[in-house]
Amino acid sequence: MTKLPISLVVITFNEESNIERCIRSVPFADDVVVVDSFSTDRTVELAQKCGARVFQEKWRGYGPQKAFATEQAQHSWVLSLDADEALSPESVSEISSMFADLNPEAGYVLPRKSYHLGRWIGYGGWYPDYQLRLFNKAHSQWNSADLHEKVEVKVKLKLRQPILHWVFDSLSDQVVTNDRYSTLGAEQLYAQGKKFSYLKLIFKPWSKFVETYFFKRGFMDGLPGFIISVGAAYSVFLKFAKLWEMQRVRKKGPS
Repeated sequence: MTKLPISLVVITFNEESNIERCIRSVPFADDVVVVDSFSTDRTVELAQKCGARVFQEKWRGYGPQKAFATEQAQHSWVLSLDADEALSPESVSEISSMFADLNPEAGYVLPRKSYHLGRWIGYGGWYPDYQLRLFNKAHSQWNSADLHEKVEVKVKLKLRQPILHWVFDSLSDQVVTNDRYSTLGAEQLYAQGKKFSYLKLIFKPWSKFVETYFFKRGFMDGLPGFIISVGAAYSVFLKFAKLWEMQRVRKKGPS
């Protein structure tokens, strides 16, 4: 396939099961940048095997890490993928065919289709789950958020074809991920000066379940949809419980 002046940028930590699929899914990328946080598996070896330029960098948080990775890109146009994502063949064709007409001041969002519990998930808020992945770094940059990082752009334009996302390796991986993200969410609330509320602890998880399972039709995905909705509710519960713990511990001070 003809190469385009686009840099594929990926941040990694122990992604040996994903990194080759991710890189090889973007055959038009003229430059591949992988910023690795000192993986202990074969991530770096496999990325270099796929032609990536690999940089080792201590973890800074999602936004700052992706910003650093983008700085290493040789081209102004950047395609930023997570290691557990890949472009679909249809998306490869779409981006290749329209590259000459891209607006450098725009960020391009792509629908993301996620695979979990043996199937592609189509409901519960998981699809289309638009993600901004293609942008021109001369006009747009990542913000500094440790969680829910995003690219600041002047205008967003939608592409039609999806990114593919292998979101969790297993239910255990989902539990571990929910635990990590709920901690980041609680720290974000704490930094914003949000106060713990018993009402939010009790009712926010229930509302999240109702939102994802009923209003966003998670029930259409069968048992996996139910499991996902329960997991989403539990993650919200953990976030507010951890906020309570943080405020209690830090108010009390060192013993």
